[in-house]
Amino acid sequence: MRLSFHRRILLILICLGAVPTAAAILGWGITIRAATPAAGPRRALEEVGATGRALLRTLDSTGLGADEKAALSAHAVTLNTAIGQFQRAETYGRYYYAGLGLAVFLLGAAALYASIRLGGHLSRQLSRPIEELIGWTGHIRRMEPLPPDSPGRGAPEFAALRTALREMAAAMEHGRAQEIEAERLRAFRETARRVAHEMRNPLTPIRLAVAQLARASTPATEEAIEVLTAESGRLEQLAREFTEFGRLPEGPAAPVDLVELLDELVRTSVPPTMTVRLALDSSTPVVHGHYDPLRRAFSNILRNAVEACGAEGQLEIAAKPDAGGARVTIRDHGPGIPPEIEARIFDPYCTGKEGGTGLGLALARQTVELHRGTIGVEPTPGGGATFVVRLRGR
Repeated sequence: MRLSFHRRILLILICLGAVPTAAAILGWGITIRAATPAAGPRRALEEVGATGRALLRTLDSTGLGADEKAALSAHAVTLNTAIGQFQRAETYGRYYYAGLGLAVFLLGAAALYASIRLGGHLSRQLSRPIEELIGWTGHIRRMEPLPPDSPGRGAPEFAALRTALREMAAAMEHGRAQEIEAERLRAFRETARRVAHEMRNPLTPIRLAVAQLARASTPATEEAIEVLTAESGRLEQLAREFTEFGRLPEGPAAPVDLVELLDELVRTSVPPTMTVRLALDSSTPVVHGHYDPLRRAFSNILRNAVEACGAEGQLEIAAKPDAGGARVTIRDHGPGIPPEIEARIFDPYCTGKEGGTGLGLALARQTVELHRGTIGVEPTPGGGATFVVRLRGR
């Protein structure tokens, strides 16, 4: 049976810590055993003492002189003293080395226990973060959100690795979302291009026929001809919007002065019934892009704001530098964006206006994003909507 990664790491660390510790304990034991007083010398000394005492008992001290008796007595005392000292030293050594052996055993057991616990701790520190990261790769592969991070697990390097993996997953998710959105917009553009083509084919003869009927109109047909003229004009405008949405900017990019562009749009596109407050900073950077698409994009935003206010009320338009680029805000004080479409306000064919096509703001977002910018909307304090466009400078 294959051991888990955690158990393999644990066994490796135990071998690295416990085996050298056990070898050291064995070596200490052998050393203590070698240093313990041996039984052979002790028995030999006891035999010497016994034969010495027997010799002293067999000697006839009556025939000895005073000096021989004194030397024999001194020898007996010295022999008994030496044997006593050896016995005491042997007893002390036996208890000393027994205690030393017990101390070595306890110290070795503690060292083994500490090495096993340390190995277990280190194995958890290594295996758990790695197993967690392996699980994260499964979440990323299945495109599932990553679980909340667990602070304090593993070494600081694992925390850095978790952070990097989380950032990579977020970047991949963002890239997937961008790719899906780009594919969706490509499909919308292709549909819009084909619809515009199919609409323009019958519109030309219809407009010619309506013009011919208008030249020979009678009071009874005037109303019908006016309806045909108005509706065919609306269809032509719709076909034009479809064409613009399905067409990407053409030709080389050029410098575009946003301050000049916005000032010109206010003069030509905003009805006189509206009050406009301009705050155009002359230091706003010139952007590198396509003038006509940018003009259509801002014109669509302005037209949306005017229609939201019913062509009455106040607009606030501002442009200023922003992090090396330009920031444009167009603020109206109308009813605001309905909550049910707020998240989809820039989607093609999404509109909250009766008779609207839902292409104006979609075209504005397409143009801004093709210029590597961003567009967003937020509520205006007191009611209304504020569109915020950020574009990079030259």
